[in-house]
Amino acid sequence: MMRNSATWAVVLAAGDGTRLATLTTDASGNSVPKQFCSLNGGSALIQETLLRARYVAAPEQVCAIVAQQHAPHWRTLRASLPQRNLIVQPQNRGTANGVLLSVLSILQRDPLARIVFLPADHFVLDENALARALRDLVSGLNHNPESLTLIGIEPEEADPELGYILPGRSLHDGSRRVAGFIEKPAPRTAQELLRARALWNSFIFGAQGAMLLGLLRRHLGASVEDMATALARDAQGAGGHALAEFYQRLPTADFSRDVAQRATYLLRVIRAPACGWSDLGTPRRLAEILRRFTAPRKCGTGSTSEVHFLANPGVVNLAAQHARLALAG
Repeated sequence: MMRNSATWAVVLAAGDGTRLATLTTDASGNSVPKQFCSLNGGSALIQETLLRARYVAAPEQVCAIVAQQHAPHWRTLRASLPQRNLIVQPQNRGTANGVLLSVLSILQRDPLARIVFLPADHFVLDENALARALRDLVSGLNHNPESLTLIGIEPEEADPELGYILPGRSLHDGSRRVAGFIEKPAPRTAQELLRARALWNSFIFGAQGAMLLGLLRRHLGASVEDMATALARDAQGAGGHALAEFYQRLPTADFSRDVAQRATYLLRVIRAPACGWSDLGTPRRLAEILRRFTAPRKCGTGSTSEVHFLANPGVVNLAAQHARLALAG
C-alpha cells in the first residue's frame, strides 16, 4: 500500500442524501444521511470510505468533512479519526464550500499538502481496482502540480442517472485531458456515451492544495477570503462563532458545476476499470448492487472472497429497508 507523507485524504460526508430518503429512516422515524447507513448490516458507508482513503494517505492524514446537524451520526467517528481531522461545517452549503473548508483547514497544518477527495456514500465491489487508480492519481499529482485530476470509472452499463466525463487527448503519463461533462443524459445519449468510451464521473479527485485554493478563489470569489478570515477569528478565540455566522450568509455552491466545469483546461482524468462502483444514488441502483452480492468481491488484501457482513444493529441497513419496502409494495 503506497502512502505519501504530503498526501491528505478528505472524505466528503456533509450531504443529506435526500434521493434515498425512503430507505434511510431509522426505527424512530428519523431520516439518516446515506453515508451513515450500512449497505447490508456491516460498517457504515463512511467507515468503508475512511478505510479506502488509507490507500493513499496515512491514518493521521485522513479527514472527514461533516455537517453540524448530523452530529448524532458522526460522533462515532471520533474513535476512527483524530479530533482535528473531523472538519465540521456549521451547515451543508454544497460540495464547493465543503471542499474549500477542507482545503483551508489542511493548508493551515501542511502548506505543501496534496489532497484527495472521496465521497462518503459510494460502494465498490473490487476495491483493489479503485485503489490502483487512486495511487495513479497521487503519482500524477507529483508530476502535474497545476492540474486537478479526476477518476472516471469505466461504465458497466448506459446509466442515464449518472454523470459522465468525456475524455480528451491522451497525455504522456497515461491520463487524458477532459473534453467535457454530461450530467444525467437521456437514455439514447447514454448509449452513445458508452460507445464513445466516456467514463462515469465518480467525483473522486485530487490536486495540490495551494493550486486548488487558487482555483476556488477564482470561481467562488470573496467567499474564500471571508471563510479564511472566519476560521482565523475562531482560532484566535473570538467566541468561536465567526464561522457559524459566516455560513448563515454563505450561498450554496456545487464543486462540479461552479468550479470544475468552468476549469476544464486544468483537468485530467484517470480511467479506473469497471469495478462494481455505485453511488447508491437511487433505489434502483441500490437494488442492482444487492443483486450482485452473489458475485465474489475482491478485498483489500488482493484475495477474492464472498461478501460477508457483520451485524451492526446501530446503523440503518439499506438492504433490509429495501426488502421491507418491496414486501410492503
